[in-house]
Amino acid sequence: SPPRRILQKSFSARILLMLHRSILLAYCFSVSPSVSAFSSAVAKRTSSAAVSPTRRASRRAPSFLLLPRNYRPAPLSPPRSFSARAANNDGIVMSSSDAAAEASSSEGGAAEAAEAVAAMDVTDSAASSSAAAADSSSPAKSSPEYANASTTGEIPTYDGDDKAKATDYANYFCSYAQLYHQKQMLADHNRMAAYHAAIMGNAEVFKDKVVMDVGTGSGILAVWAAKAGARRVYAVEYTDMAKHAERVMEANGVADVVTVIKGAVEDIALPVEEHGLQPEEGEGGESSEAVVDIMISEWMGYFLLRESMLDSLIRARDRFLKRRTGLMLPSHATMYVAPIQDEDERKLGAAEYAGAMGDWTEFVDSTRAMYGVDMNILEKDFEREQREYYLLSSHWSELGPEQVLCDPVAIKEFDMATCTIEDARGLSVEEGPDVGAFDFDVDADAVVGPISGVAGWFDVDFKSRTDNVGIEGGAPALPAPAHLSTAPENGYTHWGQQTFHFPSSIPLIHGETTRIHGTVELTRTKENLRLYNARMRYRTSRRKTGAEKDQVLMQGDLVESVYQVP
Repeated sequence: SPPRRILQKSFSARILLMLHRSILLAYCFSVSPSVSAFSSAVAKRTSSAAVSPTRRASRRAPSFLLLPRNYRPAPLSPPRSFSARAANNDGIVMSSSDAAAEASSSEGGAAEAAEAVAAMDVTDSAASSSAAAADSSSPAKSSPEYANASTTGEIPTYDGDDKAKATDYANYFCSYAQLYHQKQMLADHNRMAAYHAAIMGNAEVFKDKVVMDVGTGSGILAVWAAKAGARRVYAVEYTDMAKHAERVMEANGVADVVTVIKGAVEDIALPVEEHGLQPEEGEGGESSEAVVDIMISEWMGYFLLRESMLDSLIRARDRFLKRRTGLMLPSHATMYVAPIQDEDERKLGAAEYAGAMGDWTEFVDSTRAMYGVDMNILEKDFEREQREYYLLSSHWSELGPEQVLCDPVAIKEFDMATCTIEDARGLSVEEGPDVGAFDFDVDADAVVGPISGVAGWFDVDFKSRTDNVGIEGGAPALPAPAHLSTAPENGYTHWGQQTFHFPSSIPLIHGETTRIHGTVELTRTKENLRLYNARMRYRTSRRKTGAEKDQVLMQGDLVESVYQVP
């Protein structure tokens, strides 16, 4: 072995080399605001993920596979190349809309904003084509249609089709067999508190009732129902998590009340005779399976509808719930959208897209040089994939309330006692004038802009029936209604919010109000009916703050984008 003094010298040399590299990197970052700004954004995302380990990554999962809610992709590396952008006096990388917003806050107002946009457009035109596509300053251009054109199909029951059933299990249900996934939901305080209040706070309604928990998972809702005094609880679970649920029932002393049934809720049969239950008589005197007084379920996905579990819940309701007196918990659901400021994430997506296209160029060149094969024929298809991945997919986000720029608008409401499979398919403007429609006024002097896009979330309520059949049929009233909201002001939930970033941010100008009005439609993808495409159409206009809506200073072109909700 070498003498100790040689080892000491080599160790000292390594330390000096590391210090030298650190000083060199610090110098490079100090003279390169573009690299510095990008690295700061990456560091911010990395540090936030470290602080909140349950927070999911905002970048999407591949559309062909429905990954579990706890999906986290590998950490993103900085792109090898991305177009340099103009920087303001603070060294912050800015797009044309940023320059307009910053200039509008100075004394020059709208005039300086227009000059800033014009100056930035010159810089934009000199940027690479990949970055220009990522952060286009022309809002009139519509996004192309997806290859996975939308469909309005419903989740099939797969009667006798074992292959289709296995595919759906692999794409969706299998993730719920993981205790890690169940733990993530059980650790969601807002979720747990709302369901606990709805069940234990209404124990007098649950007493001596027959309860069904659809998609029981680890079984905690079924345990609460039993502890609230239910006569019989059927806990239905499709995955192998049913085995764990049985152990949870035994450990909590409710195994004599709770029957765990493993299987799809569409396929099961309830052991009503074994438990001495008498089904409610069907309409016209026909036989019925309706023995359930209260049906509980945590069926909601991202932006409420993703995962399409609502189809199964509706089928279970129509088959097992007592029509006139039965209760659905949650009883009502509402979808919301609102404009947001989320520039760091929007710009990061554009930079990642540009980096991916830069990597493609290097890949094509090296493949041609090393192996004599030209792959450039695939560039357009690769570009489309990357654009959909980075720019035209909604992102899971944990927004702060200050990022929401005005009051949200309800775009669809569901009464769980009466909604249909057709309602569960998505959102369509054909359903009515208020479905999917939004109209926002953003006052530049009241918030910090620009407008980066739109965010969507949902609320659910646990309350008495409001439909005529339930009211006239004598359905029991809930003495202690409960509420669950996934809005930004209510803090973390594992659902978060879904953000839809605009192709180009919309600047806010001092003394003016910006109006955004349009529609959002949700339709299921044909490759996976549990995933959705969101089509957003909108126009913008500006007017002096306080002026009537028809006193327009500027009217924008119609913008149309189609996003994947992965």
